[in-house]
Amino acid sequence: MEEYRHHRHSVFRLTYHLVLVTKYRHKCITPVVLADLIDTAGATLEKLGCRLVEANGEDDHLHLLIETNPAHAPAVVVNSLKTVTSRLIRKKHAVYLRKFYWKPFFWEQSYFIVTTGGASIEAVRKYIESQGKEPSQLSPPNT
Repeated sequence: MEEYRHHRHSVFRLTYHLVLVTKYRHKCITPVVLADLIDTAGATLEKLGCRLVEANGEDDHLHLLIETNPAHAPAVVVNSLKTVTSRLIRKKHAVYLRKFYWKPFFWEQSYFIVTTGGASIEAVRKYIESQGKEPSQLSPPNT
């Protein structure tokens, strides 16, 4: 059974699959950087009253399954996530990232976001969990 969230005058479940890509598709996301990105994204979402459901990624992109609330437009949530994660990752891994970025960049300006209404949350969760496995084993969620 899907769990709904409540505000004073609303009941909702807003779930998005968000993909962020590194600037110039540089392959700079190591397992340590990935763990820090996931931790930072979770903390940032929590401060916004949102929730990180699942996260994973590969060396040049990050997949996030997030639950938001009606008070925050998706673009505002994405902007906050990109700003905070970029700033903190560039600060924490400055020496390592210096060989990839000489300016204060980390994320590409564009991003991909889709509601998960056409696929079950579990299907999207399994797809995100499968990131980093052999390409022959991957299949996108049914939408």
